[in-house]
Amino acid sequence: MKIKLFGPATIAAATALAIAVPPAMAQSPIKVGFVTTLSGSQAAIGEDMRRSADLAREHLGGKMGGRPFEIIYEDDSFKPDVGKQKSEKLVQQDKVDFVTGYIWSHVLLASLKPVTDEADTILVSANAGPSKIAGELCNKNFFSTSWQNDQTPMAMGEYLQKKGVKSLYLMAPNYAAGKDMMAGVKRTFKGQIAGEDYTKWPDQLDFSAELAKIRAAKPDGVFIFYPGAHGVQFLTQYSQSGLKGQIPLYQVFSVDAITLPQQKDLALGILGAQEWVNDLPNDQNKRFVADFKKKHGTYPSFYGAQSYDAIMLMASAAEALKGDLSNKDKVRAEMKKANFKSVRGDFKFGNNNFPIENFYIQDTVKDASGMLTLKTVATAMTAAVDPFASQCPMK
Repeated sequence: MKIKLFGPATIAAATALAIAVPPAMAQSPIKVGFVTTLSGSQAAIGEDMRRSADLAREHLGGKMGGRPFEIIYEDDSFKPDVGKQKSEKLVQQDKVDFVTGYIWSHVLLASLKPVTDEADTILVSANAGPSKIAGELCNKNFFSTSWQNDQTPMAMGEYLQKKGVKSLYLMAPNYAAGKDMMAGVKRTFKGQIAGEDYTKWPDQLDFSAELAKIRAAKPDGVFIFYPGAHGVQFLTQYSQSGLKGQIPLYQVFSVDAITLPQQKDLALGILGAQEWVNDLPNDQNKRFVADFKKKHGTYPSFYGAQSYDAIMLMASAAEALKGDLSNKDKVRAEMKKANFKSVRGDFKFGNNNFPIENFYIQDTVKDASGMLTLKTVATAMTAAVDPFASQCPMK
């Protein structure tokens, strides 16, 4: 048997080939942990987020930066302690490269440190935006593809101020996001606050006592923040009380693609504010909405749009780094660039890693087929920076 010897030229060629071929990690999947609510009364929101994230994965061909990627979904059961446990499981056991999701501010606040500080893992909030994280507690490992909580109600307050509304009665649930929403609308609405109620969260679904107080106060309008099933209950009871025809109702996060099938015509004429509406005229949004409708027979919600953007943001960093996520500083730098096609059009981060973005006023309408959907009727704020960015020490 002849033994073939390899000369210097052959060895050099082999070495060059080894350098050109991606390391073993190129064949291992990038892992994305996704924490959301997949059981109980608010499971429809989590399911919409999951459908949208899966659609983003489909649009990416199942790869980020040339590497396959998988999404590991965990159910927070609408509870901060469970969300924290699931977040710890994702970073400690599953060794995910990113964590995203998080509908609820109290769940996100409980999960933040275990992910961003203890595990040094990048967390992308696809919904919750508590003021604490936007300001002094801003974190290099935290990014948002939604908004800071105060901003959406600020947009509504700005709109109502320009519209000439003189007095408002305010209602929201008594937890972190509810408090931010109340603070947000009061930042821009300078009329009289005729009343203010914080209701029990998440257990209270009977608003009869508060509705009686609204009737007695006789405000020019009522502002609410009641997401998911709570929004369905509030609109139903508001209509049943006879107040819908007497006092205009304005809302944030209470009428959306998820709740409309239950709210039906009760949602007609109730204006809301949001940074994304399904009719935004950019190509990425048109593709997202059309493909979602084709797969699921309904419009996506803003929760879904933000989840889609979260996956696309991560993919943009992986693409820029050719799938090599080993250097966290490089990954963070690429994330900061936000070099991806957002369903909102242009996308830019502020110093605290929250988006600088437009906010729109939306109304409920029926499309050509008779399906209820949301339509943009005005732009309330342009290139808005959240009010806590100046408190963030990051540059």
